Amino acid sequence: MLSLKIINPIPLVRTDELNIGTISLSDVAAITAYFQQNRVFLEPWEPKRNESFFTYDGWERRVTQLVELAHHKMCYYFLIRENGDPDIKGLITYSNVSMYPSFSAVVGYSLAENAQGKGIMKRSLKATNDMMFERVNLHRISAAYMPHNIKSQAVLESAGFEREGLAKNYLMINGKWQDHVLMSITNPDWYNPNIE
Repeated sequence: MLSLKIINPIPLVRTDELNIGTISLSDVAAITAYFQQNRVFLEPWEPKRNESFFTYDGWERRVTQLVELAHHKMCYYFLIRENGDPDIKGLITYSNVSMYPSFSAVVGYSLAENAQGKGIMKRSLKATNDMMFERVNLHRISAAYMPHNIKSQAVLESAGFEREGLAKNYLMINGKWQDHVLMSITNPDWYNPNIE
């Protein structure tokens, strides 16, 4: 069951035993540890990173930027934790947030190696999508996955995303251009804020 604890402007999302909240400066050590601990595991699925990406100082600068982008409603960076555990289990990002006239965003996510196989990302993505539809009034959320990433396909399908097509050489992942399957989900309850 999804419940929202209001934290202006984005709430803490709770679903079953999971707490999903937007990143803040108090999370710098935890997000640094997440990427250090999962560096090898995530490497095949992510862009190549420079060394500063895996340092506290690098994340301190990055989190400051992410908080500012969220303040301007341009990007939302969510961290997934299990109740009572300070360690980050995964993250979900909504980037390229655009309001009028598209009311859209692109979602991406990753999950720790030790959190695989528990349905954490399926539940978390569904919960944050619902929140972005309800609180931010997005009309459309887009996603993409590499055709051989069957786990990501299952996550997106379980969250209600539908296939739109194949984009050739879409993103540079781990130093190589990779094809991606494009998917999206739309908000059935979207309302037009420009009509009174």
